[in-house]
Amino acid sequence: MRSAGLEGLELETRERPEPGPGEVLLRLRASCLNYHDYVVLQGRSPVDYPRVPLSDGCGEVIGTGPGVARLAVGDRVAPNFFIGWASGRPTLEDWRNVLGDSIDGCAQDYLSVPAAGVAKVPAHLTDLEAATLPCAGLTAWNALVEPGLVAGETLLVQGTGGVSIFALQFGKALGAEVIVTSSSDEKLERARGLGADHTVNYRRTPEWQASVREITDGRGADLIVDVGGRDTLARSVKAAAVGGRIALVGVLGGFGDAPFNPSATFSKHLRLYGIGVGSREDFDAMNRCVAQHRLRPVVSDVFPLEETADAARLLERGGHLGKIAVSIAD
Repeated sequence: MRSAGLEGLELETRERPEPGPGEVLLRLRASCLNYHDYVVLQGRSPVDYPRVPLSDGCGEVIGTGPGVARLAVGDRVAPNFFIGWASGRPTLEDWRNVLGDSIDGCAQDYLSVPAAGVAKVPAHLTDLEAATLPCAGLTAWNALVEPGLVAGETLLVQGTGGVSIFALQFGKALGAEVIVTSSSDEKLERARGLGADHTVNYRRTPEWQASVREITDGRGADLIVDVGGRDTLARSVKAAAVGGRIALVGVLGGFGDAPFNPSATFSKHLRLYGIGVGSREDFDAMNRCVAQHRLRPVVSDVFPLEETADAARLLERGGHLGKIAVSIAD
């Protein structure tokens, strides 16, 4: 990116980097688009230019720097969204470096990154599938695991974008009863094919929280993955069960204050969780679940690297289900 906006995207040739101490050199094979990437591409997140965009990627380790022991040449891997956050509670320093944002990202052939921030990917996944895991997959995973979703609970997932479809898949793997909302009957049908137990078209039923309570015999959902932010939070609070949890993972409704009465949270003993993707250790745990259950990320569209702007336009239109991937050819 030479400047903000999709018109600022252009291909250029650079020298291949060399891995420094504690780093690995990756030959990237695939990337993908997240809403965060779209915000960066539109110039709505301040970055220094020029900047290589896209936070997510998958590739092969082709070189290691001094001191690297946990990874080896030939490993198939993906870098973590917060490349410096290896484990535990994040620090400000862990939070500082985001691929495709504060540092160069994965829309390139070669990338040298700290080995501590890189995870091995499940062997059964293609590069395009594995490239979708670092942001959307890990966000969805922590949106369920951190609030403690257990088998038999009711999970409400808003929408059919990347995080939401991952949440549906992980929810079923963890034994939850899953409700999915969308404005598209076609997408809801596909969600049922992925295991959704109940679906609600929120275009036909704007007060979808009432449908959720009806489905649950008046009790409400035990856990809600809220992707809309200010546009959906008030209804999420109404849809939640007493003692329920709401994982806040997105701002598709826009940035700004959410109009809801906070008394509704303590009158129902609700817990709200802000989910900021996760650590590399979390990434490893998620990958074990993906491998154990043979889960496959849903990739609806694939674009070559030189058509990244077109991929972003599709994301903007919302015409996809699951993830939009980017192929990085030899």
